[in-house]
Amino acid sequence: MTETKDQAKLLVALQDLDHMIKEVQDTQTSTELKDMGFQMDNIGELKNARDKITAQIRPQLLNRYERVSRTYDRTVVPVVNELCTGCFAKVPTSFRYEKHAVMTCESCGRILYFI
Repeated sequence: MTETKDQAKLLVALQDLDHMIKEVQDTQTSTELKDMGFQMDNIGELKNARDKITAQIRPQLLNRYERVSRTYDRTVVPVVNELCTGCFAKVPTSFRYEKHAVMTCESCGRILYFI
């Protein structure tokens, strides 16, 4: 597996952890999840896992992720059928040749990865 593909997987994992942390911190969502039987008291473990992941992501990618995540809930999205699944804009044909790179959607600015 290439280093860039590893970076994309780390960004997706980071996004998932950020969503879990947000759910635990939101009292309404946290209460609903507790009522369903989920444990919601280990936010420290989630934050530690986040720190471990961010340490493995290249600084420029992490900065891009942090910047874009202020605008969009889903910051890292896959390209499916040559479309950004964040805004559904067609990605440029030249992106097809960069499938192992972590790209940015020219339309919405989200971080793209190819599946």
